[in-house]
Amino acid sequence: MESKEIQNWQDNAALKRFQLISPLLDETLDRDKKISLRKEIAEKNAISEKSLRRYESAYHKNGFAGLKPMDRTKRRSVKLPENFDELFTEAVILKREEPRRSVRQIIRILELEGRAEPGVLKRSTLQKHLFDAGFSVRQMQMYNDARKSSSKRFCKEHRMQLVQADIKYGPKLPIGKNGAYIRTYLSSAIDDHSRYLLHSKFYSSQEEEVIEDTFHMAVLKHGKWDTCYCDNGSQYIAVQLKRSLAMLGIDIRHAPLRSGKSKGKQERFHQVVDAFIREAKLKNIATLEELNRYWDIYLEEYYNKNPHEGIREYYISRNLRVPENGITPEQEWNSDSRPLKFLDPDLVAEAFLHHEERLVDKGACISFRGRKYETKPSLIGCTVTISYDPKAPEILKVSYPDMEPFDAVPLKIGAFCDKTPALPLSMQPQKAETSRLLDALEKRHSGSTERRADAISFGSFRKDGGHNV
Repeated sequence: MESKEIQNWQDNAALKRFQLISPLLDETLDRDKKISLRKEIAEKNAISEKSLRRYESAYHKNGFAGLKPMDRTKRRSVKLPENFDELFTEAVILKREEPRRSVRQIIRILELEGRAEPGVLKRSTLQKHLFDAGFSVRQMQMYNDARKSSSKRFCKEHRMQLVQADIKYGPKLPIGKNGAYIRTYLSSAIDDHSRYLLHSKFYSSQEEEVIEDTFHMAVLKHGKWDTCYCDNGSQYIAVQLKRSLAMLGIDIRHAPLRSGKSKGKQERFHQVVDAFIREAKLKNIATLEELNRYWDIYLEEYYNKNPHEGIREYYISRNLRVPENGITPEQEWNSDSRPLKFLDPDLVAEAFLHHEERLVDKGACISFRGRKYETKPSLIGCTVTISYDPKAPEILKVSYPDMEPFDAVPLKIGAFCDKTPALPLSMQPQKAETSRLLDALEKRHSGSTERRADAISFGSFRKDGGHNV
């Protein structure tokens, strides 16, 4: 390697090491916190804690220069071949071609190609050089993973441009049968720009209806937004949800698979939720209603009114002044210049209705979730469309072409049989005054007789005329 290349390599390696240990150089850290932080850095960057301690020691002794690795030419073993630099370059090429190649495989390839004498190039030596250059198996895997997901942070310029949604495990409550403890789930919709909570509530399940209710309430309270951003859970990719949002003009996008970084705002918010859950356990909350009541108080009086570090960082990145006391989600939400766009409640309600088709039986009834509902006799044998709110599925609205929609009534079985329902006028028999078929045949027959008489008369005329010629 040329001297300039060596220097660049050493500087880059030193910078990388300094970035690793910089959080550990804080003199205010106590011993336990430093040990915990070192372990976290080691796991996150696929490096041993021993190496981090070595870097720290070198930095304290010689500063930034102490972090520079030694020149390979100075520490090269006499047992290494003279063409080691060439071999190392080829090893890097082989590693880049197929990151899963092991060091032993690389050495074997170099030996088969005649570049290295068998047994001269040691696995431990080549492995160390590859690691220092950032080409170990774990380093390459981390690099590939990083390429599949975005690590860059983002934040929309205005409220309601993007809304992030997610669901999180909540505390267990004695709300099951016979007081059995049931897991609760928190479904939330948060504005990407201001971090303001549009709607957040604990539920006793994590079904699709829970997510629909979250969006439904968020739209009613704050209006429509441009795009919704969520993960790939079954609740968020449901056709019904996509259709409901599309009816309101809201686009839905999904985060890349296994990409936690792309959901950073929700993950940060979940830390707030964890803090609330710890307090809720101390309160010995026993009902879902009570849990949501305290959660609403917590959001209104604590989360939305506390300065948010993410908002401060956004302002700094845009070279904007940040007030001394910081900026809260509520302040950022209320100060945004973008107007809210509220929708008609009936339109919103219609968008979140579920729709299914049912065949009306001979009793003018339809079946829905194990129960019979009465419709109208005129629909017997027809396939109708029913719409319902999943939160109140006992109320069904029936629709059929050229007919005013109406509510289906649950069938009630009384002590006596109901009277046979009257048929509509269009289906009732009507007493005939005459036989229209026979009248039509008679009329046709009369016409045929007249035409036949005319034909005979014309034939006689032709015959008489022939005698006169």
